[in-house]
Amino acid sequence: MTFRNRKLKYCCSLKGRIGWQNLRNDEFTDEGPLLITGMHFSNGGVDWDKCFHISPERYAVDHNIHVREGDLLITKDGSIGKLAYIGCLPGPACLNSHLLIIRPRNGFPSSRFLFYLLKSERFERYILDEQSGTTFYGLSQESIANFDAAFPESLQDQLQIAQFLDDATFQIDDLIAKKQRLIDLLDEKRAAQISHAVTKGLEPGTAMKETGITWLGPVPGSWEEHRLSELAVFTSGSTPSIERLDYWDGDILWASAKDMKAEFINGTADHISMTALHEWGMSLIQPPAVLLVVRGMILAHSLPVAVSQVPLTINQDMKVLQVRPNCSPEFLMRWFQGVKHGLAALIEPSAHGTRCLRSDLLKRVRCFLPDRGEQDRICRYIAAETAKLQDAAGATAAVIEKLREYRAALITAAVTGQLDLPKQEKQMEAIA
Repeated sequence: MTFRNRKLKYCCSLKGRIGWQNLRNDEFTDEGPLLITGMHFSNGGVDWDKCFHISPERYAVDHNIHVREGDLLITKDGSIGKLAYIGCLPGPACLNSHLLIIRPRNGFPSSRFLFYLLKSERFERYILDEQSGTTFYGLSQESIANFDAAFPESLQDQLQIAQFLDDATFQIDDLIAKKQRLIDLLDEKRAAQISHAVTKGLEPGTAMKETGITWLGPVPGSWEEHRLSELAVFTSGSTPSIERLDYWDGDILWASAKDMKAEFINGTADHISMTALHEWGMSLIQPPAVLLVVRGMILAHSLPVAVSQVPLTINQDMKVLQVRPNCSPEFLMRWFQGVKHGLAALIEPSAHGTRCLRSDLLKRVRCFLPDRGEQDRICRYIAAETAKLQDAAGATAAVIEKLREYRAALITAAVTGQLDLPKQEKQMEAIA
């Protein structure tokens, strides 16, 4: 194959929104021409069902950014460099101010080849060099237009490379999807094991008793009933003024929802000073204690819970449950994990449109516990069994990462002419 260097601006037209940067509320409609944003990009294309609609009058005004089949769309602000190829256009469509149309002139270069070229590591490095901004990154239309890359001189060669990559990336993505499904199944199995252990115990054939709770069902007959308020002391948190820099230069751990990705907390992203602790009337919570997120949109899909292993404080979106001697902190954490589907009914919208789990409701929740020795045995069982599942999930995630790396390297090698395509096609057949 013969390659020749060209800048995008010499073989493509680049179009973006000019004039009005934002649409007025009255220009959005329930039907009519589609408005595409970067949020609507999905798997290298556009999820048309999620696109906004605008009035025909506004669509007519934005005639310079009407989308055509064969166009490439690229995000140039925020999450820059995301791509969508317009294969089939369901109706009239245009784009918002954060996107740019890249349209090959006279069918050269091939749109599909260009799609993969702009997904290559070469263009990714170019973006990193050219982007500007501090907290919100942007890439100018001029910078994109000046991207210089080697194109196969023959359109047929471009189409051959694009077809190979269409087939190869489909196979790789299919493998990734299967591996991801395995991780999802392992997560589901882990959740089921925890739920069964903390609500039914470990001994098969144990005599059970009814609880009268639909989402809980029967529990072992020897387990005792408690209200959560009887098992733990609830403590609230707060956020010291962010205007006082001296409040945030200490070494006291201050936990928030972003720290709740681990089951056992021994560090936090933010720290406060002793001055903040005293002047703000906060408490230093001694470990081990159960930490629970009780406010935030994260409650719409999960219930973050953890056990502290070090002294800390918390923000106002969390609660600390300091358990009494008859309850293991680790068991109570596992119990929350195991019954989160039942507690979901207690989660309500708050005045600010987020989600909240009110303490007065939570304290009244009925909980059935075995004796302390059995709690510890259940915790040891859960730790051992879930470790096996997490190891399997971790190994599968590593395979997914290698597949993604292979996919990226394959695209870069193909669009830069470093592959023997017939030989590579045979290798891909072997993978399939």
